[in-house]
Amino acid sequence: MKLGNKIIKKSPHWSFSGNVADNFVNHITQSVPLYSQGHELICNLSDFFCFNNSVSYEIGSSTGELIGKLATHNNSKKNVKWVGIDNETKMIQKAKKDFKNKKNISFFNKDIIDYKFKKTNFIVSYYTIQFIQESVRQDLINKIYNALNWGGAFVLFEKVRASDARFQDISNLMYNDFKENNGFEAEEIFNKSKSLKGVLRPFSTQGNIDMLSRAGFKDIQTIMKYICFEGFLCIK
Repeated sequence: MKLGNKIIKKSPHWSFSGNVADNFVNHITQSVPLYSQGHELICNLSDFFCFNNSVSYEIGSSTGELIGKLATHNNSKKNVKWVGIDNETKMIQKAKKDFKNKKNISFFNKDIIDYKFKKTNFIVSYYTIQFIQESVRQDLINKIYNALNWGGAFVLFEKVRASDARFQDISNLMYNDFKENNGFEAEEIFNKSKSLKGVLRPFSTQGNIDMLSRAGFKDIQTIMKYICFEGFLCIK
């Protein structure tokens, strides 16, 4: 089953295994609106929350592209450590290979539900939590909130559902147009959508805000949005 960017799946269900790691950056850049701009925004946001002698985290770090940019952006600060966590072995293997000379970046092949954070001022999840089972999602957000120091930030980017059926139809059609304009074939768009059934489970904007609020976040602001893709800045 062709999904674009040389990614071929034998199984009808999407996963980040197989040859996805080798083609991930190209695929996701073409698939997610403002993908690189979101990275730039997060790097600039880190100026407000990343300090000397600190540790910061990315949940679902994949091949390490974003956390590498964050480390470079903050390279003038002293003793800042960056930790990427991902449950996909091949993603972590590629990240470790690509960043083997960066002593302040570490990658762990762990399920984020079981991972224990150290106290931190900055945690990022860039289009990851939408793939985590709903039954444990609130527990994870609670854990993130508890790991943050007072005044620390959680940056959450997610695909979001629309508020009603009409807007959902519009979002789906506009997103398909976006992918077609970026070079995906109709078959690839259909196959990818089909493969994500039961795998990608996004909440609405309000659903995400409610989940964050239940964890304890009171200061929540949308910082980027394009159709059905949204970024939140959540400060403890």
